[in-house]
Amino acid sequence: IVAEIASGKNKGESVFLPRMSMSPTDSDLPFKLKRLQFPVLLAFAMTINKSQRQTFDRVGIYLPEPVFSHSQLYVAFSRATSREGVKVVVK
Repeated sequence: IVAEIASGKNKGESVFLPRMSMSPTDSDLPFKLKRLQFPVLLAFAMTINKSQRQTFDRVGIYLPEPVFSHSQLYVAFSRATSREGVKVVVK
């Protein structure tokens, strides 16, 4: 997979994500199980407005520019079930 970095100091750079050979270390199988897998993680994103009436264990808030209103920021912070579950990036 060839991907482009979307944010941060390397924004716009192309990167190559190779498939990696994976095999379980705690397997009791009589054979060696091996698979090729891309090193990616599933993630979801939604707007502050669409997150209303929902709660999440972990919430990441990306603020590249000021929020439209203070109530939007309140909604974003209040979606997490704990303070430890909130991460904020401000530019």
